Amino acid sequence: MDKIATDDIDPMRRLILSAAAVGVAAAPLGLGGVAHAQNPPSAAAPTRRSRNTSFPPLKQVRAGVLDVGYVEAGPAKGPPVVLLHGWPYDIYSYVDVAPLLAAHGYRVIVPFLRGYGTTRFLSPDTKRNGQPSALAQDVIALMDALRIDKAIVAGYDWGARSADIVAALWPERVNALVSVSGYLISSQKAAQTPLVPEAELQWWYQFYFATERGRAGYDKYRHDFAKLIWRLASPKWAFDDATFDRSAAAFENEDHVDIVIHNYRWRLGLAEGEAKYDALEARLAQLPSIGVPTITLEGDANGAPHPAPEAYAKRFTGKYEHRLITGGIGHNLPQEDPHAFAQAIIDVDRL
Repeated sequence: MDKIATDDIDPMRRLILSAAAVGVAAAPLGLGGVAHAQNPPSAAAPTRRSRNTSFPPLKQVRAGVLDVGYVEAGPAKGPPVVLLHGWPYDIYSYVDVAPLLAAHGYRVIVPFLRGYGTTRFLSPDTKRNGQPSALAQDVIALMDALRIDKAIVAGYDWGARSADIVAALWPERVNALVSVSGYLISSQKAAQTPLVPEAELQWWYQFYFATERGRAGYDKYRHDFAKLIWRLASPKWAFDDATFDRSAAAFENEDHVDIVIHNYRWRLGLAEGEAKYDALEARLAQLPSIGVPTITLEGDANGAPHPAPEAYAKRFTGKYEHRLITGGIGHNLPQEDPHAFAQAIIDVDRL
């Protein structure tokens, strides 16, 4: 899950700290000059089951340093939409979103991130790098490989951060953006400032991963670990074992543990990145604004660390709207309320 930092270096930190101290409750917040919509509660949301349990057959494409596994739905000539999943989740977060968008004429691309599912590195010598700029570069490489000039990009958790980065650094490749929990761009330097104890507690797994015991524990218990994160991050989502197991299969990727551990250690400055991404990370450390049309979303029962909407509203300088999705919706918003997520993509296309 995605971390926002710092207090002095990163002005957004001040607002996430106060939210974290009271359990990061997702309450409606007024945004001056920004459209702020609230979806009507859905009584079925907390106990909702996916209507779909499978995707079209997986495809593979060489893109950058990866052989990317992905699914595709909708007409080949439809407006492209790239949907990006987070940790510890996978493409099944979009198992209901994809057909909804395909039915509206969109060409929907849902890739496994590096370290998940059937996505593999082309070379055994490539660093198993989980730093944010590398993951975002993967999105551009995938679009190039699929000959997609511009797309709507959308995501949550790690996927939201990658979508944000692509929109900020390559706006010419992005028609519009949908991002759960808003603006998730940060830097190593920002992460060096300590949080208040209540906020640090929510990042227990990040400190666990900083140790070799944590690496070994995640490797040995990755199935149980991921299920625990699902429950903590979406406390009102009554997912069943079959739903979890479909996604958990993606964590058996041979590079999964390396990517996850590197991602969280890199954030704390405990692992080196790659020099080829230094220029991108330097730009991200400046917290670039995002000017493409954007809708940000937040679930009213998100149990994962996340910033308050007013903390990031000013980062979006183009057409912008924020929506609070009610009805017990947690961190994995596209799977918990696929209609709200799909509607945001359809609507942002018209902003």
